[in-house]
Amino acid sequence: MRIAVLGAGAWGTALAIHAGQGHAVTLWARDAAQAQAMQRDRVNARYLPDQRFSAGVQVQSGALSPDLLTQDLIVLGVPMRALRETLIALTQLGLTEAVPVAWLCKGFEASPEGVGRMPHEVQAEVAPQLQAGALSGPSFAQEVARAQPTALVAASAHARVRERLVQAFHGQSLRVYANADLVGVEVGGAVKNVLAIATGLCDGLQLGLNARAALITRGLAEMTRLGLALGAQADTFMGLSGLGDLVLTATGDLSRNRQVGLALARGLTLAQAVQSLGHVAEGVYSARTVSQRAQGLGVDMPITQAVVDLLDGHLSPLQAVARLMGRDAREEQIQP
Repeated sequence: MRIAVLGAGAWGTALAIHAGQGHAVTLWARDAAQAQAMQRDRVNARYLPDQRFSAGVQVQSGALSPDLLTQDLIVLGVPMRALRETLIALTQLGLTEAVPVAWLCKGFEASPEGVGRMPHEVQAEVAPQLQAGALSGPSFAQEVARAQPTALVAASAHARVRERLVQAFHGQSLRVYANADLVGVEVGGAVKNVLAIATGLCDGLQLGLNARAALITRGLAEMTRLGLALGAQADTFMGLSGLGDLVLTATGDLSRNRQVGLALARGLTLAQAVQSLGHVAEGVYSARTVSQRAQGLGVDMPITQAVVDLLDGHLSPLQAVARLMGRDAREEQIQP
């Protein structure tokens, strides 16, 4: 296969390294100097300095070229806030449904009217001609690049997109499961980042393992409520892109969103916490958009709202915990 990965961050690079073991992969970097260095040194020194590129990986930069129209698969390794402009650029290039497209970003896009859009909704607005989907699930880039065992989900309404993603990435160290519930997979990917900030805060405040378990479990209930309201299937949230991704991102110290919560618990400001990462933490970007979408649907998401108020500076870490623990008693359930 010929695969183009647009975006040379940690996750795009890791998947390029994995796929380049058996396919011809073009890794597209935004910065020309970075691209030249990666092509010369066969390593992404900024994001994955210890992982050499596999033989099939070539690095390119500059404007998107018509060569993309001949690829078997295009993978968008850009953050959520850059998805729209990237899809528009592909459309202007003349990309059609002939080339399947998949995004790696997780979150809801901020909009002027205050209604967060899921990735597939953005694609429906600006590139409806494409057959597209998402590659998601519990995964840290470093472990995928090191060929440590990982399982992902290829989600799309189009069987051809799911099949192409499986063909591109399924292998000995990486299992890829197909799922037609794109809405559920996208909701899981967005909400788990917000919940990981909350769990990092909980652990940073040393509230204990009981508190962590309760937070993750009730967070999963929030995620499921929102997903069902948006038309997702309940089973999806018990799978890799729901429970699996939530557990990994909330408890794994390689999680950037978890690190934001830990930093806030230490007394850092949000700006200081984000700056200390050196990478994008999607939960910071998407927390408010997730909350806005939930409010518009009348879905109760108290943990998510507490995170939003914490990030906005309306609550201190201890006040956020006090608010959640001070909620009225109720029956345990998923539906409101």
